[in-house]
Amino acid sequence: MSDADRERDLRRLDRDRRRREEGRAAYFDRSESLDRWPLLADVSEQPTIVVRVPPPRREGEEPRRLAVSGAIFAIATGLSRVFGLVREVIAAYYFGAAGKINAFTVAFQVPNLVRALVADAALSSAFVPVFSELLEKGERKRAWRVASTLFWLMLLGLTALTAIFVLVAPWIIGIFGNPGHDRALAIGLSRVLFPIVALLGVSGIVVGILNSYDHFTVPAISPVFWNLAIIAGLAIGVPQAHSTNTKLYIYAVSILVATVIQVFLPMPWLRGRDGHLQLVLDWRDPAVKRVFVLMVPVTLGLGLINVNAVIDTFFASRFLNPNLAPNAIQKAFLIYMLPQGMFSVAIATVLFPTLSRFATRGDMDGFRKTVSTGLRQIAFLLIPAAAVSAVLAEPIVRILFQRGHFYAAQTPVVAGALAAFSAGLVFNGAMLMLNRAFFSLQSNWVPTVIALGNLFLNAVLDFAFYRLGVWGIPLGTAVCNIAGTWALLVLLRRRLGPVGGEMGRTVTRVVAVSAVVAGVSYAIWKPLDSALGHSFGAQVVSLGLALAAAGITFFVGCRTLRVRELDTLLSLRSRLRRA
Repeated sequence: MSDADRERDLRRLDRDRRRREEGRAAYFDRSESLDRWPLLADVSEQPTIVVRVPPPRREGEEPRRLAVSGAIFAIATGLSRVFGLVREVIAAYYFGAAGKINAFTVAFQVPNLVRALVADAALSSAFVPVFSELLEKGERKRAWRVASTLFWLMLLGLTALTAIFVLVAPWIIGIFGNPGHDRALAIGLSRVLFPIVALLGVSGIVVGILNSYDHFTVPAISPVFWNLAIIAGLAIGVPQAHSTNTKLYIYAVSILVATVIQVFLPMPWLRGRDGHLQLVLDWRDPAVKRVFVLMVPVTLGLGLINVNAVIDTFFASRFLNPNLAPNAIQKAFLIYMLPQGMFSVAIATVLFPTLSRFATRGDMDGFRKTVSTGLRQIAFLLIPAAAVSAVLAEPIVRILFQRGHFYAAQTPVVAGALAAFSAGLVFNGAMLMLNRAFFSLQSNWVPTVIALGNLFLNAVLDFAFYRLGVWGIPLGTAVCNIAGTWALLVLLRRRLGPVGGEMGRTVTRVVAVSAVVAGVSYAIWKPLDSALGHSFGAQVVSLGLALAAAGITFFVGCRTLRVRELDTLLSLRSRLRRA
């Protein structure tokens, strides 16, 4: 055995000792260990592993690289969310918030739930740590073989699942009663939309590969083209149709076509990597099994979060107003997700591969610092966003949706839901970061148990709060986000020790500044709104000036209180120029 082999084994044994001390299974104790495949009796017969040792990074280079990646991802995701809002503005113009559009909302909930359970983010979250670990150990050929196997397994399995759903759709949609007063329409639309599950399953593998190589831009830009394709379908197809049912089918087909575009767009960027996707089904590789083992709790965890959305839709459709409530909550949720996608999703996605590498190396100090950085950045960006979206919910909804078939009476309903969602915005972002931390440690059952507890809490709160009106359902979701964040943070601290660093100081200062921001923005918008009226031009002026004042106030306040995260944000311009 060479000195390098001995040194590698000593590092592994040391890592296993630390894992045992933390109460976790050691790599050598697991029959499916990635290090022990294939299992050969003679060590001399083990395949040679070439470990690529990256050149040492200069001081500050890693944070700078992550900051640049985060900024690019945030910009790309922000564009996607903006075009998503444009898509919803056009849909609201044609369909409003009441009527048969609620059948479409319910029909889309079902494939969206299954997508969360077995595809897209759930698959990527289980796949990235395993794929990154194989790359880190130099097993690049095997890593790509594992990726290829998973690609074809997901495509075949989810296509079969789609065929089954087409048969059982009437029974599944029947759970929601009579959404939009047209159950048959909801069943037909769900059958058109369900194939997106199979498409997004293979997309999860492609995106996971690119993210493992720290390539985030194209996967983040793909949803922009998804939204553009749907916008084109709505703008071109809907005016040609003569019935509401036909228009909604055009909407559904546009989503299906757009998903095909989203899946295939990133594939050319797989070229030039260490390997390529092949036609292979090597399901006996322990690494393939390991992905599915990790995927079970991730699937349950992320799936349970989306089950909460289904429960919300159930209460909205069954106990509130099936002709308005489901779509009103969905419209508010889309606005709420704009800062979520631009900031917290971007930060968590960019830091995820780095956390996975730190976990593989056993570098818990670097791991803790990275989690702390992510949490502070999320708090810095989302606390003011939550404050502004809460106090300016009504003008935001009015300027986005109130036109065409979306009437003034529907605006307060959506605005109330948006304000309630905003109470949990920063906590939802923190949960994304903390979930990624546990996924990186391959302790995927922890977020799953928390999500299961939140599922029960959400159902109880929906039952208690729906009597408050439509906004009571999002309020229950906000409370669940707060409870989930607290539980995840407590468990992560028990596992790793103090996590958060200067979190308390950052949050205290940002909350103080955000309170001032909320007061200033409302104080400017309210008199202007009364004086100028509710026309589109008047709303652009009153809301625009309020948002501009909010931004200036936040900048000055953070400068005055010396919030460190502001300096990081300001330094991105020069970093992007050097990138």
